[in-house]
Amino acid sequence: MSRLDDIARIREGLIAAAEAVRPFRPGSVEFTRKDVTGDPVTEADNAANVVLRRILPRDGEGWLSEESADDPSRLDKRRVWVVDPIDGTREFIQGIPEWCVSIGLVEDGTPVAGGIFNPITDQMVVGSVESGVTLNGAAARVTSPNGDAKITVLASRSEMRRGEWDAVKDASLEVKACGSVAYKLGLVAAGLADATWTLVPKSEWDVAAGTALVRGAGGVVFLVDGTEPRFNKPEPKFPNFIAAGPAVARRLLANLGE
Repeated sequence: MSRLDDIARIREGLIAAAEAVRPFRPGSVEFTRKDVTGDPVTEADNAANVVLRRILPRDGEGWLSEESADDPSRLDKRRVWVVDPIDGTREFIQGIPEWCVSIGLVEDGTPVAGGIFNPITDQMVVGSVESGVTLNGAAARVTSPNGDAKITVLASRSEMRRGEWDAVKDASLEVKACGSVAYKLGLVAAGLADATWTLVPKSEWDVAAGTALVRGAGGVVFLVDGTEPRFNKPEPKFPNFIAAGPAVARRLLANLGE
């Protein structure tokens, strides 16, 4: 099976999921709370999940989605689809255009291909570590600002609201609030922002697609301790996450270390 086939499936899934979501109006959609986490979920999330599960996995491939019960058989699969039907459900509910459909493909614990699609801004970032990345069909890469240039960092709006970014005082950083973490990673991969990091735990479905995209666009993804994350774990969660071009990532890791 070729990587081009994987990317074609990802693109098909993104478009189909966006169509499934279209009948639900952002900003006026009803939602409920999940029993365990209390996170919001809408019928739009579930509709997109059904479509993605029909399109993406084939025989012998695993599945991990925020909106599906976890099937431990995925741990025995070499190839696993890791998806978030709507990453940024809170933004979707509030009518903030910072959510996306997120699709990642993991092989042997490593995200190798992915795509994110924000239907409101009409931004689709798709690619793989082998083929590179495109933004709406045009080749894209992570940024590589000069050593003394100010770095634009996309930060979680909720983290900023809780004051978790108050300690970031580096004048060389311009911190901007943004919703979905998958969307933030897609913007970094597309060269529309320099970096993003998260200060609280994130699940694999939040970051699998974005990890493949950032790496495919020439960037790097680390945990704050400098190690590379491994995916398709029994507990699919990471304590933190940082993504940027290599030079920017080194500056940010030094900043966080301080």
